[in-house]
Amino acid sequence: MSEKLQKVLARAGIGSRREMEQVISAGRVSVDGEIAKLGDRVEESAVLRVDGKVIAVRKESEAICRVLAYHKPEGEVCTRKDPEGRPTVFERLPKMRNARWIAVGRLDLNTSGLLLFTTDGELASRLMHPSYELEREYAVRIFGEVTKEMLQNLKKGVMLDDGLASFDSIVNAGGEGQNHWYHVTLHEGKHREVRRLWESQGVLVSRLIRVRYGNTLLPRRLPHGAWMELPLEDVNVLRKTVALDEETRTVLDPSKEKENKPNSHRLRRTADRSRTRQNQRRGNSQTKRKGR
Repeated sequence: MSEKLQKVLARAGIGSRREMEQVISAGRVSVDGEIAKLGDRVEESAVLRVDGKVIAVRKESEAICRVLAYHKPEGEVCTRKDPEGRPTVFERLPKMRNARWIAVGRLDLNTSGLLLFTTDGELASRLMHPSYELEREYAVRIFGEVTKEMLQNLKKGVMLDDGLASFDSIVNAGGEGQNHWYHVTLHEGKHREVRRLWESQGVLVSRLIRVRYGNTLLPRRLPHGAWMELPLEDVNVLRKTVALDEETRTVLDPSKEKENKPNSHRLRRTADRSRTRQNQRRGNSQTKRKGR
């Protein structure tokens, strides 16, 4: 049976379904040597290429939906490669064959906290789609005086450059002096929305941490820069939330609980290697500039 081309590419782990639609529309995909167009359906035997590179197509029955919870530190960018040589969120993730990790949304350079990754492009696409209205929760440290009027404005709605925005809820989490913590929730993912909302009231966001995405909480003992794979039960909670069938398989061994816990020592070594690579790239760039 044939399937939609963007669905097959998303399952191959190249990106989300929406991203694949854009790639197809740009004429970067070919099917059996012919440039594909949006709306094409393909058979299992088809040879698919993206930017001329053959894509290993997986049958739906062969693909296992995996999800990682990653504790993003400040200073990492949410791209696979950065032209400025900055560390990326993908550098510390476990390597895979014939599959790729797809980020569920993004976090700004100066924002830390929970970032989900999955091998299932359809799951990633639905988790990000506005129609499912998945709630995001952030812990925010505010510098400046916050009044009741400000809180009312933020819940009622503030007109930003790209439209009306508001928080679904705001909870006072304590603090001293000019620094105060709040927990806020919203169900949109506009660029820098949390920061822009607070800044519209004349106060400064000095720390921003995402602590929840949908029903998935940032694990308490997960260090910065560490990841852990979600067990099958938690994966299916996410899938159910966006009306996808249950996954029945997992790569985790329930009898070996340690395999599903963050390995801080391994992660520190991975981080050190990442920093070494970044320094080498910066050094090479500086050498090239001097040569010119």
